[in-house]
Amino acid sequence: MAKFIKKDKGETPGISTASLPDIVFMILMFFMVSTSMRETDRKVIVSMPQASEIAKLERKDLACYIYIGQPTAQYRAQYGTESRIQLNDAFRTIDDIRDFIASERENLSESERPLMTVSLKADKDTRMGIITDVKQELRRCSALKIMYGARQGGIK
Repeated sequence: MAKFIKKDKGETPGISTASLPDIVFMILMFFMVSTSMRETDRKVIVSMPQASEIAKLERKDLACYIYIGQPTAQYRAQYGTESRIQLNDAFRTIDDIRDFIASERENLSESERPLMTVSLKADKDTRMGIITDVKQELRRCSALKIMYGARQGGIK
């Protein structure tokens, strides 16, 4: 009779790492495609007020943003603690709003210009005087579609 010889230790084959670079590349591409970069760096502190009824902005690509609030800690030594206006990535004055709106309109196509919305994101502790001044300047440059930024909250 024939004897069957059994091996004492059978080694398992090693794990193939040939497809590992492909997997890493696919994950990298996924995050590159799905991530959106922040358009502006906020230089002011904006704690938005609460609102009982809010609506989402339909097309964010047609909106331009004006931030109003106290400068962040790194800018307080230079600009103080009074509320400031931030347009794009810089502190500006009320006189600069007209040029800002004109440049934002130029970036849009002719058919989308009437649909442009100005979004005011103001801190809840900002004095109403500066917001009124901004609204008056927006009226002067015919930017009449204004949206106020707020967060969902109940009536207290």
